[in-house]
Amino acid sequence: MTSSTTLTTVRLGTRPSPMALEQTTRFADAFRTRYPQAVLDIVEIVSAGDQHGGPLSAIGGKGAFTRNADRYLLDGLVQATIACAKDVPGPHDRSPGIIIGAVLPREDTRDALVLPAGHPAATLAELPPGTRVGTSAPRRSALLKALHPKLVQVPIRGNADSRLSKLDEGTLGVDVMIAALAGLRRLGHEDRASEILDPTVWLPAAGAGTVIVEHRADDLATGELLAPLTHGPTRILLDAERAALATLHGGCLTAASAHATLDAASGVVTVHATVLDPTGGDPLRACASGPSTSAHEVGQDAGQQLLDAGAERLLGRSA
Repeated sequence: MTSSTTLTTVRLGTRPSPMALEQTTRFADAFRTRYPQAVLDIVEIVSAGDQHGGPLSAIGGKGAFTRNADRYLLDGLVQATIACAKDVPGPHDRSPGIIIGAVLPREDTRDALVLPAGHPAATLAELPPGTRVGTSAPRRSALLKALHPKLVQVPIRGNADSRLSKLDEGTLGVDVMIAALAGLRRLGHEDRASEILDPTVWLPAAGAGTVIVEHRADDLATGELLAPLTHGPTRILLDAERAALATLHGGCLTAASAHATLDAASGVVTVHATVLDPTGGDPLRACASGPSTSAHEVGQDAGQQLLDAGAERLLGRSA
Protein backbone atom coordinates (compact mmCIF):
# COMPACT_ATOMS: atom_id res chain seq x y z
CA MET A 1 0.00 0.00 0.00
CA THR A 2 1.35 3.45 -0.86
CA SER A 3 1.05 6.65 1.13
CA SER A 4 -2.30 8.31 1.78
CA THR A 5 -1.60 11.01 -0.80
CA THR A 6 -1.77 8.57 -3.75
CA LEU A 7 -4.52 6.35 -5.08
CA THR A 8 -4.98 3.61 -2.50
CA THR A 9 -7.22 0.58 -2.20
CA VAL A 10 -8.17 -0.57 1.29
CA ARG A 11 -10.13 -3.74 1.92
CA LEU A 12 -12.22 -3.46 5.09
CA GLY A 13 -13.61 -6.61 6.70
CA THR A 14 -16.95 -6.56 8.50
CA ARG A 15 -19.53 -8.98 9.80
CA PRO A 16 -22.58 -9.14 7.51
CA SER A 17 -25.24 -8.33 10.12
CA PRO A 18 -27.43 -5.25 9.52
CA MET A 19 -25.95 -3.52 12.58
CA ALA A 20 -22.38 -4.23 11.52
CA LEU A 21 -23.07 -3.03 7.98
CA GLU A 22 -24.66 0.17 9.31
CA GLN A 23 -21.61 1.08 11.37
CA THR A 24 -19.36 0.09 8.46
CA THR A 25 -21.27 2.46 6.17
CA ARG A 26 -20.81 5.32 8.62
CA PHE A 27 -17.08 4.69 8.83
CA ALA A 28 -16.84 4.33 5.06
CA ASP A 29 -18.47 7.74 4.59
CA ALA A 30 -15.92 9.34 6.92
CA PHE A 31 -13.03 7.51 5.22
CA ARG A 32 -14.09 8.50 1.72
CA THR A 33 -14.65 12.10 2.76
CA ARG A 34 -11.10 12.34 4.09
CA TYR A 35 -9.54 10.30 1.26
CA PRO A 36 -11.63 11.00 -1.87
CA GLN A 37 -8.99 9.42 -4.13
CA ALA A 38 -8.86 6.18 -2.15
CA VAL A 39 -10.91 3.06 -2.90
CA LEU A 40 -12.54 1.36 0.08
CA ASP A 41 -13.75 -2.18 -0.63
CA ILE A 42 -16.09 -3.78 1.92
CA VAL A 43 -15.48 -7.49 2.51
CA GLU A 44 -18.12 -9.41 4.46
CA ILE A 45 -16.67 -11.98 6.85
CA VAL A 46 -18.97 -14.50 8.50
CA SER A 47 -17.75 -15.34 12.00
CA ALA A 48 -18.04 -18.59 13.91
CA GLY A 49 -20.24 -16.70 16.35
CA ASP A 50 -22.66 -15.83 13.54
CA GLN A 51 -22.93 -19.48 12.50
CA HIS A 52 -23.16 -21.03 15.97
CA GLY A 53 -26.54 -21.04 17.68
CA GLY A 54 -25.42 -22.31 21.09
CA PRO A 55 -23.50 -20.70 23.95
CA LEU A 56 -20.35 -18.81 23.00
CA SER A 57 -18.42 -20.64 25.72
CA ALA A 58 -18.64 -23.75 23.54
CA ILE A 59 -16.65 -22.11 20.72
CA GLY A 60 -14.13 -19.97 22.57
CA GLY A 61 -16.14 -17.06 23.94
CA LYS A 62 -15.94 -13.59 22.47
CA GLY A 63 -13.16 -14.60 20.09
CA ALA A 64 -15.80 -16.44 18.09
CA PHE A 65 -16.74 -13.10 16.54
CA THR A 66 -13.19 -12.02 15.69
CA ARG A 67 -11.25 -15.19 14.89
CA ASN A 68 -12.11 -15.28 11.18
CA ALA A 69 -11.57 -11.54 10.83
CA ASP A 70 -8.18 -11.86 12.53
CA ARG A 71 -7.22 -14.57 10.05
CA TYR A 72 -8.24 -12.37 7.12
CA LEU A 73 -6.06 -9.58 8.54
CA LEU A 74 -3.02 -11.69 9.29
CA ASP A 75 -3.23 -13.43 5.90
CA GLY A 76 -3.41 -10.08 4.09
CA LEU A 77 -6.88 -10.70 2.67
CA VAL A 78 -8.04 -7.38 4.17
CA GLN A 79 -6.11 -4.39 5.48
CA ALA A 80 -8.56 -3.49 8.26
CA THR A 81 -11.54 -4.83 10.17
CA ILE A 82 -14.35 -3.03 11.98
CA ALA A 83 -16.23 -4.14 15.10
CA CYS A 84 -18.00 -3.03 18.26
CA ALA A 85 -15.30 -2.62 20.90
CA LYS A 86 -17.28 -4.51 23.53
CA ASP A 87 -17.26 -7.58 21.27
CA VAL A 88 -13.48 -7.61 20.78
CA PRO A 89 -11.34 -9.74 23.15
CA GLY A 90 -8.56 -8.10 25.11
CA PRO A 91 -4.90 -8.42 24.08
CA HIS A 92 -4.38 -11.32 26.52
CA ASP A 93 -6.99 -13.35 24.61
CA ARG A 94 -6.25 -12.30 21.05
CA SER A 95 -4.13 -13.15 18.03
CA PRO A 96 -0.84 -11.21 18.31
CA GLY A 97 0.07 -8.60 15.74
CA ILE A 98 -3.30 -6.80 15.56
CA ILE A 99 -3.83 -3.29 16.92
CA ILE A 100 -6.53 -0.63 17.02
CA GLY A 101 -6.05 1.96 14.29
CA ALA A 102 -9.18 4.10 14.59
CA VAL A 103 -11.74 4.68 17.32
CA LEU A 104 -15.03 6.29 16.31
CA PRO A 105 -16.89 8.74 18.59
CA ARG A 106 -18.57 7.00 21.50
CA GLU A 107 -22.32 6.53 21.29
CA ASP A 108 -24.73 5.83 24.16
CA THR A 109 -23.36 3.24 26.58
CA ARG A 110 -26.69 2.32 28.20
CA ASP A 111 -28.72 -0.86 27.94
CA ALA A 112 -32.47 -0.91 27.35
CA LEU A 113 -35.40 -3.16 28.14
CA VAL A 114 -37.23 -4.27 25.00
CA LEU A 115 -40.76 -5.69 25.00
CA PRO A 116 -42.67 -7.38 22.17
CA ALA A 117 -44.26 -4.98 19.70
CA GLY A 118 -47.62 -3.75 20.93
CA HIS A 119 -46.94 -4.66 24.56
CA PRO A 120 -47.77 -1.87 27.05
CA ALA A 121 -44.67 -0.04 28.24
CA ALA A 122 -43.11 -1.38 31.44
CA THR A 123 -39.90 -1.21 33.46
CA LEU A 124 -37.84 -4.10 34.78
CA ALA A 125 -39.17 -3.36 38.27
CA GLU A 126 -42.76 -3.61 37.00
CA LEU A 127 -42.39 -7.01 35.32
CA PRO A 128 -44.18 -9.83 37.17
CA PRO A 129 -42.14 -12.54 38.93
CA GLY A 130 -41.05 -15.32 36.61
CA THR A 131 -40.83 -13.08 33.53
CA ARG A 132 -38.25 -14.58 31.17
CA VAL A 133 -35.62 -11.96 30.30
CA GLY A 134 -33.39 -12.70 27.32
CA THR A 135 -29.67 -11.90 27.34
CA SER A 136 -26.48 -13.83 26.72
CA ALA A 137 -24.11 -11.43 28.54
CA PRO A 138 -22.77 -12.62 31.92
CA ARG A 139 -22.70 -8.96 33.06
CA ARG A 140 -26.42 -8.53 32.37
CA SER A 141 -27.23 -11.92 33.88
CA ALA A 142 -25.43 -11.05 37.12
CA LEU A 143 -27.13 -7.66 37.25
CA LEU A 144 -30.54 -9.28 36.80
CA LYS A 145 -29.88 -11.73 39.63
CA ALA A 146 -28.68 -8.95 41.94
CA LEU A 147 -31.25 -6.27 41.12
CA HIS A 148 -34.30 -8.28 40.02
CA PRO A 149 -34.00 -11.79 41.51
CA LYS A 150 -37.66 -12.62 40.82
CA LEU A 151 -37.06 -12.43 37.07
CA VAL A 152 -35.63 -15.37 35.11
CA GLN A 153 -32.60 -14.88 32.87
CA VAL A 154 -32.72 -16.91 29.64
CA PRO A 155 -29.70 -17.03 27.26
CA ILE A 156 -30.43 -15.92 23.70
CA ARG A 157 -28.31 -15.68 20.56
CA GLY A 158 -28.51 -14.09 17.13
CA ASN A 159 -28.11 -10.67 15.55
CA ALA A 160 -30.03 -7.81 17.14
CA ASP A 161 -32.48 -7.49 14.24
CA SER A 162 -33.31 -11.21 14.21
CA ARG A 163 -33.77 -11.20 18.00
CA LEU A 164 -36.23 -8.33 17.68
CA SER A 165 -38.21 -10.15 14.99
CA LYS A 166 -38.33 -13.38 16.98
CA LEU A 167 -39.34 -11.50 20.14
CA ASP A 168 -42.29 -10.00 18.27
CA GLU A 169 -43.21 -13.36 16.74
CA GLY A 170 -43.05 -15.10 20.12
CA THR A 171 -40.37 -17.53 18.91
CA LEU A 172 -37.36 -16.22 20.88
CA GLY A 173 -38.20 -18.24 23.98
CA VAL A 174 -38.40 -15.19 26.25
CA ASP A 175 -40.97 -12.60 27.29
CA VAL A 176 -38.68 -9.55 27.07
CA MET A 177 -35.02 -8.91 26.35
CA ILE A 178 -32.15 -6.56 27.18
CA ALA A 179 -30.34 -4.83 24.31
CA ALA A 180 -27.73 -2.12 23.82
CA LEU A 181 -29.39 1.23 23.22
CA ALA A 182 -26.72 2.20 20.69
CA GLY A 183 -27.51 -0.93 18.70
CA LEU A 184 -31.22 -0.18 18.68
CA ARG A 185 -30.44 3.31 17.38
CA ARG A 186 -28.21 1.96 14.61
CA LEU A 187 -31.07 -0.22 13.46
CA GLY A 188 -33.61 2.62 13.69
CA HIS A 189 -35.45 0.94 16.57
CA GLU A 190 -34.77 3.29 19.49
CA ASP A 191 -38.53 3.52 19.94
CA ARG A 192 -38.48 -0.14 21.06
CA ALA A 193 -36.75 0.81 24.32
CA SER A 194 -39.45 0.44 26.98
CA GLU A 195 -36.96 1.48 29.67
CA ILE A 196 -33.47 2.93 29.32
CA LEU A 197 -31.52 1.49 32.22
CA ASP A 198 -29.67 3.83 34.60
CA PRO A 199 -25.92 3.27 33.98
CA THR A 200 -25.04 4.11 37.60
CA VAL A 201 -27.07 1.05 38.64
CA TRP A 202 -27.19 -1.09 35.49
CA LEU A 203 -23.46 -0.98 34.80
CA PRO A 204 -22.32 -0.71 31.14
CA ALA A 205 -19.88 -3.03 29.41
CA ALA A 206 -16.28 -2.03 28.77
CA GLY A 207 -16.16 -0.48 25.31
CA ALA A 208 -19.93 -0.01 25.18
CA GLY A 209 -21.14 2.29 22.40
CA THR A 210 -17.73 2.35 20.69
CA VAL A 211 -16.78 1.16 17.21
CA ILE A 212 -13.15 0.41 16.39
CA VAL A 213 -11.15 -0.32 13.24
CA GLU A 214 -8.13 -2.60 13.55
CA HIS A 215 -5.14 -3.44 11.34
CA ARG A 216 -1.93 -5.45 11.42
CA ALA A 217 0.67 -3.92 13.68
CA ASP A 218 3.30 -4.11 10.93
CA ASP A 219 1.06 -2.40 8.35
CA LEU A 220 2.23 1.15 8.95
CA ALA A 221 0.58 2.53 5.81
CA THR A 222 -2.91 1.47 6.92
CA GLY A 223 -2.20 2.74 10.41
CA GLU A 224 -1.27 6.12 8.92
CA LEU A 225 -4.58 6.24 7.06
CA LEU A 226 -6.70 5.27 10.05
CA ALA A 227 -5.10 7.43 12.74
CA PRO A 228 -6.65 10.77 11.63
CA LEU A 229 -10.12 9.18 11.81
CA THR A 230 -9.79 8.52 15.54
CA HIS A 231 -11.89 10.49 18.03
CA GLY A 232 -9.31 11.39 20.67
CA PRO A 233 -11.52 11.54 23.78
CA THR A 234 -13.17 8.21 22.96
CA ARG A 235 -9.75 6.60 22.44
CA ILE A 236 -8.77 7.70 25.95
CA LEU A 237 -11.92 6.20 27.46
CA LEU A 238 -11.51 2.96 25.52
CA ASP A 239 -7.84 2.56 26.45
CA ALA A 240 -8.70 2.97 30.13
CA GLU A 241 -11.61 0.53 30.06
CA ARG A 242 -9.82 -2.15 28.08
CA ALA A 243 -6.79 -1.88 30.36
CA ALA A 244 -8.99 -2.51 33.41
CA LEU A 245 -10.57 -5.57 31.79
CA ALA A 246 -7.21 -6.85 30.56
CA THR A 247 -5.75 -6.59 34.07
CA LEU A 248 -8.56 -8.83 35.25
CA HIS A 249 -7.93 -11.13 32.25
CA GLY A 250 -11.60 -10.60 31.58
CA GLY A 251 -13.51 -11.31 28.43
CA CYS A 252 -16.83 -12.44 27.02
CA LEU A 253 -17.48 -14.82 29.91
CA THR A 254 -16.62 -12.28 32.62
CA ALA A 255 -19.36 -10.65 34.67
CA ALA A 256 -17.60 -7.30 34.94
CA SER A 257 -17.96 -3.64 34.03
CA ALA A 258 -15.39 -0.93 33.34
CA HIS A 259 -16.69 2.53 32.58
CA ALA A 260 -14.46 5.58 32.09
CA THR A 261 -15.27 9.27 32.08
CA LEU A 262 -13.12 12.20 31.00
CA ASP A 263 -13.09 15.69 32.48
CA ALA A 264 -12.20 17.83 29.47
CA ALA A 265 -11.26 20.85 31.59
CA SER A 266 -8.78 19.09 33.85
CA GLY A 267 -7.75 16.30 31.51
CA VAL A 268 -8.44 13.71 34.21
CA VAL A 269 -9.78 10.29 33.29
CA THR A 270 -11.68 8.27 35.90
CA VAL A 271 -12.41 4.56 35.69
CA HIS A 272 -15.16 2.87 37.69
CA ALA A 273 -14.61 -0.89 37.53
CA THR A 274 -16.77 -3.64 38.99
CA VAL A 275 -16.63 -7.40 39.17
CA LEU A 276 -20.11 -8.81 39.66
CA ASP A 277 -21.09 -11.97 41.48
CA PRO A 278 -22.69 -14.31 38.89
CA THR A 279 -24.93 -15.69 41.65
CA GLY A 280 -26.33 -12.24 42.48
CA GLY A 281 -24.23 -11.52 45.57
CA ASP A 282 -22.41 -8.32 46.45
CA PRO A 283 -20.04 -7.01 43.74
CA LEU A 284 -16.52 -5.70 44.16
CA ARG A 285 -15.97 -2.09 43.10
CA ALA A 286 -12.93 0.06 42.41
CA CYS A 287 -12.22 3.56 41.16
CA ALA A 288 -9.03 5.12 39.82
CA SER A 289 -8.24 8.55 38.37
CA GLY A 290 -5.27 10.12 36.65
CA PRO A 291 -4.13 12.20 33.69
CA SER A 292 -5.65 11.27 30.34
CA THR A 293 -2.12 10.81 28.99
CA SER A 294 -1.88 7.79 31.31
CA ALA A 295 -5.31 6.30 30.57
CA HIS A 296 -3.91 2.78 30.23
CA GLU A 297 -2.21 2.96 33.62
CA VAL A 298 -5.37 4.36 35.24
CA GLY A 299 -7.34 1.41 33.93
CA GLN A 300 -4.69 -1.02 35.16
CA ASP A 301 -4.88 0.59 38.60
CA ALA A 302 -8.66 0.04 38.77
CA GLY A 303 -8.29 -3.56 37.67
CA GLN A 304 -5.50 -4.25 40.14
CA GLN A 305 -7.57 -2.82 42.98
CA LEU A 306 -10.24 -5.41 42.19
CA LEU A 307 -7.71 -8.23 42.12
CA ASP A 308 -6.28 -7.06 45.45
CA ALA A 309 -9.82 -7.13 46.85
CA GLY A 310 -10.25 -10.79 45.89
CA ALA A 311 -11.87 -10.51 42.45
CA GLU A 312 -10.37 -13.82 41.33
CA ARG A 313 -12.92 -15.61 43.49
CA LEU A 314 -15.80 -14.08 41.50
CA LEU A 315 -14.00 -14.27 38.19
CA GLY A 316 -13.51 -17.98 38.70
CA ARG A 317 -17.21 -18.48 39.22
CA SER A 318 -18.09 -16.55 36.03
CA ALA A 319 -15.83 -18.53 33.74
